[in-house]
Amino acid sequence: MTHQELLALATILPIMLLQSTWLFLSARKHGHNRWFWGIWGLIQCPFPTIFYLLFARKIFRKRT
Repeated sequence: MTHQELLALATILPIMLLQSTWLFLSARKHGHNRWFWGIWGLIQCPFPTIFYLLFARKIFRKRT
């Protein structure tokens, strides 16, 4: 591996682990499928977090 690839890996790996951990803990706290969100958070970034906030947590729901 080149120096740039190692640097990219060292930057991306903690971001993915933090995202996955946060999604797992938040989904467990709010009664959603925690394993789905945690594993999906390990696969890609940032779409799992965006989709979790929009569809599972429904942060833009109407307040009446």
